[in-house]
Amino acid sequence: MAKGYRYFEAIEKNVGLLGFLTLVMVSLGGLAEITPIFVQAHTVKPPAGVKPYDPLRLAGRDIYVREGCYLCHSQMIRALRAEVDRYGHFSVASESVYDRPFQWGSKRTGPDLARVGGKYSDDWQRLHLMNPRAVEPQSNMPGYPWLATASIDGNDIMARMRALRTLGDPYTDADIAGAPKAVAGKTELDALVAYLQGLGVLNDAPQAGAR
Repeated sequence: MAKGYRYFEAIEKNVGLLGFLTLVMVSLGGLAEITPIFVQAHTVKPPAGVKPYDPLRLAGRDIYVREGCYLCHSQMIRALRAEVDRYGHFSVASESVYDRPFQWGSKRTGPDLARVGGKYSDDWQRLHLMNPRAVEPQSNMPGYPWLATASIDGNDIMARMRALRTLGDPYTDADIAGAPKAVAGKTELDALVAYLQGLGVLNDAPQAGAR
């Protein structure tokens, strides 16, 4: 029997040792797969033109998440001709650098919204959110009429901006202090419309060779 084989045989017959060494190898393999992804994620920097959300749009983004809009609408245009022709330039990580959580995904009961900003008027967006079938008769999207009467807490937005600053968003003291004034008298519907109207317009990374 070869000397080297005796070592393998000893490991195979020792269940505890075999299990331990298997765990070590799986852990090393997992680290080799995961570590580069984490490193790459931390190297993504916001390009010129991509700024953190202003107070009203920040409130709108949080309402978008709260109401589960991401369950039917992705914000990730894939690099496929059919998608680029329909929705615009494919999505890149740098344009979502201030999204926590990011809205990428592949679930599309409704259309992708990554570049919806400016495609429709504010009035259209309001009516669509209040009563989707008033503008899209075949739509199966629910309405959100309560947003039109729900107010926004400026102090809550200030707290959110402070929290985001600790995560790296470059909000200044003046930005945070001005949040209550920026959302004063605004409804949740105003905020959600502002968020949608900025998608692909106010938070879009410059694209080389964009159509």
